Formats: sequence, structure tokens, C-alpha cells
Amino acid sequence: MATTRLMPLHTGKGRDVGTAVSDIIDYAENPEKTDYGRLITGYECDSRTADAEFLFSKRQYTALTGRTRGSDDVIAYHLRQSFVPGEVTPEEANRIGCELAKRFTNGKHAFIVCTHIDKHHVHNHIIWNSTFLDCTRKFRNFWGSTRAVRRLNDTLCIENGLSIVENPQRHGKSYNKWLGDQAKPSNREFLRVAIDAALAQKPTDFDALLQLLRDAGYEIKPGKIPALRGKNQKRFIRLDTLGSGYSEAELRAVLSGEKVHQPRKRIIRPTPDKKVNLLVDIQAKLRAGKGVGYERWAKVFNLKQMAQTVNYLTEHNLLEYDVLVEKTSATVARYNELSAQIKAAEKRLAEIAVLKTQIINYAKTRDTYVAYRKAGYSKKFLAEHESDILLHKAAKKSFDELGVKKLPTVKSLQAEYAALLAEKKAAYTDYRKARNEMKELLTVKANVDHLLGTDRREAEREKEHGQR
Repeated sequence: MATTRLMPLHTGKGRDVGTAVSDIIDYAENPEKTDYGRLITGYECDSRTADAEFLFSKRQYTALTGRTRGSDDVIAYHLRQSFVPGEVTPEEANRIGCELAKRFTNGKHAFIVCTHIDKHHVHNHIIWNSTFLDCTRKFRNFWGSTRAVRRLNDTLCIENGLSIVENPQRHGKSYNKWLGDQAKPSNREFLRVAIDAALAQKPTDFDALLQLLRDAGYEIKPGKIPALRGKNQKRFIRLDTLGSGYSEAELRAVLSGEKVHQPRKRIIRPTPDKKVNLLVDIQAKLRAGKGVGYERWAKVFNLKQMAQTVNYLTEHNLLEYDVLVEKTSATVARYNELSAQIKAAEKRLAEIAVLKTQIINYAKTRDTYVAYRKAGYSKKFLAEHESDILLHKAAKKSFDELGVKKLPTVKSLQAEYAALLAEKKAAYTDYRKARNEMKELLTVKANVDHLLGTDRREAEREKEHGQR
């Protein structure tokens, strides 16, 4: 899944055209963000001199057309394309960014694509010249261009097997909100990763390790407990606050060979599995009013899902339809069985909770109720001990409703409650697995049924056409 944001680039106050172009390009081409320029691609321009080439084309445009504009002139367009962490490699992101820019501009504008890898998420900065390659026209930022970029971006994601935003919101979100509960790495996480990388280079001693960290851009603050600060950090971080395995004593033990270093697990979102989705009923959508653009998208989407369906059938050895039906039925039955098991456990857990409360209330009020009975169910006694007597009656009524003939002990109920909780927890693991498997199989079977039905309808049409 990738999100996009399109931003026209103006000169702004206090800047000329050359300065405005070079400022944004210098930021996009930052070597520390683009693996020292390896992830920069230029189209019809040299990325190292793109600002000068963009400026020269604008002067040619003015000379050829005689048209000039003021400070509101758009000199370039800046498109930001962000990907979900772990879903795409930097090289793939750069290639997709180039394809997006070339398709959207129809190959008529020079552009550069800079892929940044300094954040938790890989993202592209795409900058294209507002002037055509032949310098006779300029890019027209039409109404709805942002939506057009998003739709083209979704098409590219589908073609490359990436997920898309199903229901995009009208107003954008910050990266942290868009990413959800997966927080970006903290400065301590970055420092631990840097220490891991330095240790991998086999430094001879602790001073050599600190020198490697200096080379990596960290400032060292010596003292009783060394502290380090990265380029974008406001405060120093002490080694003893990094967690187990990263204190000075532990690092020295690793360097001397007395201990083996165990790197902390990095905060990286795992690559999501490519799940099979239901095929789109294109004809039904067209009848509902969808246009030609949607039809093109749906055809590509269906091709992807058909390929995913075939892969699933092959990987799970379900190439015969009867085997697929049998497997689907067994999985649905297993899911229903586990669901019933969990519901039964939850029902019994609720009963035990009620029973424990009522047994305690019954025991606490028993003597009062015995006295009330010996008093001949006196109204005066009832008025004086009404709350206890009502609790005792409620407990007895609850026992009758639950069918309890002999009261169990609270200790035995607690043991049963703990056993049921453990059983429910174990069943939930199998339940989630069975649910996911059932959803996949039902989707795959629905796709197969759809394809078989389509083939059958086409065969019937051909038969009717032949009879005519």
C-alpha cells in the first residue's frame, strides 16, 4: 500500500527560480537519505544538474512562447509517495516511483525520483519539471489531479502485488496516524541498531567501538557512564538506559570474548502475506453505473486475484474441485466446532462467577435466615434483617435456576474457572487460525465458482450462437 501527496512548487518570497528548484532537489537528493545517491533516478535529465536543466528549460519556454508569469508561477511539481514498512524494497519503490511519474506525465516532462530510506517507511520524492521537454508548453495542474495520482498509484500497487487503501479519507493524516499502532523507532532503537552494526565490524576494544559510532555520526560524551547523541537528537542517551546487553560493562565483556552479544529485536513491521480477494463482478458494476476506468482497473485486479487463487490451490494441493469442496467443508465444520466450544466455556465461566457470588452470599446470610425461620417468618424480624434475607432468597433462587443440587466449594469453583480460562485461551489460538483458513478457502472457492460459472455461461453463449 502506498499513499501520495502532490504539491506544486512556487518560488515563494525572497527566492528566485533557481534557488527554489535547487532547494527542493538538494533536500530530495540528500546522500544520507538515498544511500549516497544509489537510489536516485533521473529521466531526461542528469540528477546532479537537474536544477540547472529545469531552469534552462524555463528560459527556453519564455524565449519560444513569450509568456511570463509572476511569483505565482509553478516551476516544478513535488510528489511524495510513501509505502507501508516491509511491503517493498527501496529498489522496488524507486522503480514504482519512476513508473508513476512517467505514466502521469506521459513521458513529456523531465523528472527525478529520490527514494529515502532514513525513516521507518520507504518513501519517494518525485520532482518533475513543469515545462515540457520541447519547452513549448507547461504542465496543467487540472482539477482533480490529486485524485488522478492516487488512482494511478493504486493501479501500480495492484500491478505489483501491493495492497491499496480501500476507503481513502478526504483529508490526509500524519504518518504516525496512518501507520496505526506500529510506532516508528525511537532514538534508543536507532542507537541500539548502530551499536549492533559497529559490533559486527569486530572492533578490537571499547575505544574502537566508540570510534566506529563517531564515524556513524554519533557524538560521544565521555564520563563515568558514556552517553551518545545522534545528529537529529536533542539529548544524549546513556548506555545504561539502552536495556540488557548494551551497558559499558556488557559491551566490554562482548569485546573481550567473555560474552556473546544478542541484538535486540528491531521494530520492523513484517511483510504482510498477499491474501486472496474476491473477484470483482465487472458486469454487475458496469450495470450499476461504473465507467470505463473502473472496468480497466477491475480487469487488472481480477487477473491478480486469479493468479493468487491458482497459487493458493497449487500450494495447498487443491487442484481438484471435489477436494477443494471437501477441504472447505471440513474447515467450516472445524471453525463452528471451536466457536461452539468457546461459547460453552464462556457460558460456564459466567455461571461460575455468579455461583461463587451466590455461595458466598448464602453462607453469610444462612444463620440470619435460620433465625428468621425459627421466628415463624415474623414481619418484625424481616423488617430488621431484610437485606440479608433478600440476599439469601436470591442465592437459593439462583441455585434452582442453575440446577445445583449440592453446593460445590468455592475452591473447586476457582480451580474449574482457571482450567476453563486456560482451555478458552488455547481454543482461541486454534479458533483464529481456523477462521483465517476458512475465510481464505471460502474466498478461493467463490473465485473458482465464479470462473466456472463464467466459463459455463460463455460456452452456452457460443452454443446458442452456433445454433443460430
